[in-house]
Amino acid sequence: MAEWTSTEVGVEDTALCAHFLEALPVNGAAVSVFGGAVPETIVCATDRLAARLDELQFDLGEGPRWEAARTRLPVLEPRVREVEHPLWPVFHMALMDTTVQALYVFPLILGALNVGIVELYSTTPGAFDRTDRAKALVLANETAWNLLDHLLRVQEAATGATSLTSTAPAESPLSRREIHQATGMVLVQMNVTPTDALLLLRAHAFSHGKTVRAIAGDVVARRLHFSPQNTEL
Repeated sequence: MAEWTSTEVGVEDTALCAHFLEALPVNGAAVSVFGGAVPETIVCATDRLAARLDELQFDLGEGPRWEAARTRLPVLEPRVREVEHPLWPVFHMALMDTTVQALYVFPLILGALNVGIVELYSTTPGAFDRTDRAKALVLANETAWNLLDHLLRVQEAATGATSLTSTAPAESPLSRREIHQATGMVLVQMNVTPTDALLLLRAHAFSHGKTVRAIAGDVVARRLHFSPQNTEL
């Protein structure tokens, strides 16, 4: 089944959505950028219904996606049609015009970074078992990293940003060394890999309108400490 992709954020990796269908007992998936410096928009959807569910919640301003974004916790509704939903009654009524029987919504978060939302639906009722939930959480984490990387690459391409591995300006000959040092500090603070630590530095710079070199300088000077409480996108 072909995926519906959004060119607004330039995400071309349709696997962002497809992986969920391959690994989990669901019929459709949608991924959206949700919160942070990038305007809210759908990134990909596996089918029209998945895209419609995302669109409905955005238009209505209510639904499990908003609940997941607010609480930063999964919202799992294995029999969504059979119970009342006082937090999103209008969206619940709209579901009655669809074939959706179950909804599973996971926030895409990295520490305190709010990256987006993945929305899964099934046309048959049923709860995720322990294995399915574990798979969904792993996939959500991988998707958060991949989506953030996509967004930063798009931003760099749009602004003509210089590669992080390029030669530093003459007035700051140690900037690359400082970035490497800051990356090492962040990976310890956040308990992540060097690649992910550098991604967090880039994300923080992007969201605050600064250069990676400037953020690295703050980290090395201990003016900025990365932790789940301080890393906001």
